[in-house]
Amino acid sequence: MADQPEEVARLLEAIEALEVIEDDAACASAVTAVLNEWPAHHARLRKIRQRRVVALKESGKTWPQIGEILGVHPTRAQQIAKGLRGTKRPTKAAEE
Repeated sequence: MADQPEEVARLLEAIEALEVIEDDAACASAVTAVLNEWPAHHARLRKIRQRRVVALKESGKTWPQIGEILGVHPTRAQQIAKGLRGTKRPTKAAEE
């Protein structure tokens, strides 16, 4: 976990903090509040990633280089740049 950006570490620490709430009702309520907010943040994170992948490509990086940065196949990096969702994700219509 040491090689993760600070922001990733803080997010994971926040999840761990939820997990250790001793009161079951308080924990369940807090987690529910996070899950209720998650869809909007998930979409926002995808858009941030897409913009940055496009910027990497425009700066001269190749798809294999971008795939290496993201830890995905170069074809998936291209799909991300186009805003295409992975097959594991429900379709946008299913989310709405």
